[in-house]
Amino acid sequence: MEADREWMYEGRIVNGMFSNKWGDKVDEFVAFALRHPECVNGGTAIRCPCTLVKCQNKKFLNVETVKVHLYKNGFVPDYYVWIYHGEKEVHQRCSRSVRVSVSETDQMVSDNMNHTTYHRMVCDAAGPEFNPDEEPNAEARNFYDMIRAGDKPLYEGNSKHTQLSAAVRMLEIKCRHKCSQAWFDDMSNFIQELLPPDNLMPLDFYSTKKLVRGLGLPVQIIHCCVNNCMIYWGDDSDLNSCKKCGHARYKQTVRGSGNRLYIRKLKVSYKKMHYFPITPRLQRLYASTATANEMRWHSEHHMEDGKMCHPSDAPAWKHFDGCFPDFSSEVRNVRLGLFADGVQPFGQSGQQYSLWPVVVTPYNLPPDLCMKEEFMFLTVLVPGPTNPKGKIDVFLQPLIAELKSLWGVGVQTYDISKRQNFQMRAALMWTINDFPAYSMMSGWSTAGMLACSHCMEDSDAFRLIKSGKQSWFDNHRKFLPINHPYRRNTKDFIKNRKVTKQFPGVRSGDEILQDLNNRGLRKVMDVDAEVVNAAISKTCGWNKRSIFWDLPYWREHLLRHNLDVMHIEKNVFDNIFNTVFNIPGKTKDTYKSRDELNKYCRRPQFAQNLVTSKYPDVPFVLNKSQKKDVLEWVKKLRFLDGYASNLGRCVDANKLKMFGMKSHDCHVFMQRLLPIALREFLPNRIWEPLTEISLFFKQLTSSSLTDEELRNLDEQIPVILCNLEKIFPPSFFDSMEHLPVHLAYEARIADPVHYRWMYPPERYLRKIKHKIMNKAQVEGSISIGYIMDEAAKFASFYFKEGDPTLPLKEKRNEVYLDDIVGDDMFEIFKPPGKAIGAEGKRYLADNEYTAAHLYILMNCPEVQPFIE
Repeated sequence: MEADREWMYEGRIVNGMFSNKWGDKVDEFVAFALRHPECVNGGTAIRCPCTLVKCQNKKFLNVETVKVHLYKNGFVPDYYVWIYHGEKEVHQRCSRSVRVSVSETDQMVSDNMNHTTYHRMVCDAAGPEFNPDEEPNAEARNFYDMIRAGDKPLYEGNSKHTQLSAAVRMLEIKCRHKCSQAWFDDMSNFIQELLPPDNLMPLDFYSTKKLVRGLGLPVQIIHCCVNNCMIYWGDDSDLNSCKKCGHARYKQTVRGSGNRLYIRKLKVSYKKMHYFPITPRLQRLYASTATANEMRWHSEHHMEDGKMCHPSDAPAWKHFDGCFPDFSSEVRNVRLGLFADGVQPFGQSGQQYSLWPVVVTPYNLPPDLCMKEEFMFLTVLVPGPTNPKGKIDVFLQPLIAELKSLWGVGVQTYDISKRQNFQMRAALMWTINDFPAYSMMSGWSTAGMLACSHCMEDSDAFRLIKSGKQSWFDNHRKFLPINHPYRRNTKDFIKNRKVTKQFPGVRSGDEILQDLNNRGLRKVMDVDAEVVNAAISKTCGWNKRSIFWDLPYWREHLLRHNLDVMHIEKNVFDNIFNTVFNIPGKTKDTYKSRDELNKYCRRPQFAQNLVTSKYPDVPFVLNKSQKKDVLEWVKKLRFLDGYASNLGRCVDANKLKMFGMKSHDCHVFMQRLLPIALREFLPNRIWEPLTEISLFFKQLTSSSLTDEELRNLDEQIPVILCNLEKIFPPSFFDSMEHLPVHLAYEARIADPVHYRWMYPPERYLRKIKHKIMNKAQVEGSISIGYIMDEAAKFASFYFKEGDPTLPLKEKRNEVYLDDIVGDDMFEIFKPPGKAIGAEGKRYLADNEYTAAHLYILMNCPEVQPFIE
């Protein structure tokens, strides 16, 4: 190859004139570069490989200027392989010679350094503005230190690890296994004993953190009012007291003793929040070769058979593209989702402390990466100990300001996959929260008879006479077709009532914003917000003007806040199970419910017997023996490894109930077990609606759905809820039993449910909670742990080429077949995993032997030729 390229450095000038032959070769070089669009910027600009300091394959210029530079200055030395012009795949722009000029005494890092994956990692973390030809500032010195550490072998003769690779490996292991700093220090000391004396292994956690500090991303600490009234940020950053409640910003400490007491002001705030800017975290997705290509997946994939498998397939995404074509024309612009939930760091029995992490995640990624914890970014850490409730907007101000900047101006970002800079913009698509947090984010109250944010003032909920609770009974016939017979039914629903009105539909963003403006609602940051909003909230469901309306595009979204399917499904299941099993204190079939039943419905067969003062049994409640049978069946169930938890542990055989079931346990029971468990014990007219609601949630949570399937679900769910209303009393139907009527609509306009429910966020928040090592400083402990975890996560992208996730570890039952079986073993006997526990031996009964024999004959490939 070098022999073929000797022309680059010979024959440029012949007899004092530029050589035509050399010029033809330059034209061939330029044509070669233009044939590789990944190396072309803007269609006509390529990297200039001339010897000028500002060029040297660093600067993009148009092709004619490049030719002039090459004629005048010649090629940069030793550029025989055109790696920056498409000759071979390269992963980083910084494969060029890197020169470190810190001081006159510093040595130059080799011009022809061996660019390992860890060199690429350092250059990715540094960003496109990293220029090795300039005098480094304090931040740049961190990257130079890491580059040098990436060159130094861990000890003499070790070619596998350098000082940098060993440090990031140890850091990644610590973060992945949630180890303490003390463990890290002890392990580092032990490794020191195993290595030669002159090794470069970091001595402790502090040394490791100091070495890799350049991989971390920034965090801002912002002081807050102790009463959550305001944050000392922006124009208010210099205030010394709260402008709303007057509370001091800083603590005052009494010093001295006796007559020499004095008050000394320490610059220690009463409360502070942590803000993690989202911009550099999004830029890093394009700076890493592991993720830059994946960020364009949403625009490059195509729907198969009309099935939606990603938010980009949904009408909400396409509607937003149509409203803002200038934004959608750049496919690398980022779409974000936001979720927030409370965390109790001390457990249920400890100190009451409510901490609220706010997290964003990009939706540009493909389904196997989208909503994974590696791509969830903690942005705001709302401090405790009190729940911020409606004042959470106070802490969201920096995030909203940054989102507005990312929308209006954007930020110049380097795309390593295309080797070009572009102006990256970002838009927030929606929020994901449970129902109480839904109110905090949207400003619409989720309590009372106006709890439904889709129905709003068109809700038909009412307050029950005896129990005093709100009921959504007979609130679903308005969703049926106008000629449906249930609309004329005056017996099975509220007696003597026919329904003629129709659901008017979900309000648009413009209609909601106009309503907020007309009512005069204030943002919680306004001085008079508390008084004004409290008065207005008595006449409507609004309790504030959400800060999200400050985003200029927020009104155009078809869906702004998601109803959480996870919690809705769990609450529906709990109500069904507790009522069917008649769990004391949790059943909806109470004596108050029976007393008021016939005031609303015509069900005299369930009224109290005036002679015995007892209530007759209802057909939807199991008797004692039936409960035992169901619970014994559940106790003996066995699931595939990782499919569900051991539900047998949740069975209480004495009290005939189940306890301690998590949301996913309810999810599995609702969709897979409920129809089977109740099939033989309930009449068909009761079992069928329960099975229908089970199948509804099963279909709704599918990973891919067509628009036709979702429209069918949207038509079926009102009928299913009406059938349940014919069975259960009005007290059964709280707001959670009403919300399923809107879930199919949200899935139809947004995307499949698993991109918008709380399972991934809940798992991520559990990981955040485990970062608390110092319970006296909860927020600071999480912040430090998150920054270290972020650095380790970024470093892990380079452990295995092309793998953008943390190193995969074998599952607990995963084994390699070659290690335990031979080639002469029948296929059917090759185990897919390893056994758990001690082996046992017993003789098979005749029927078991016959079944095993038939199974082998029917499923063993080696037997098939004899059968045929």
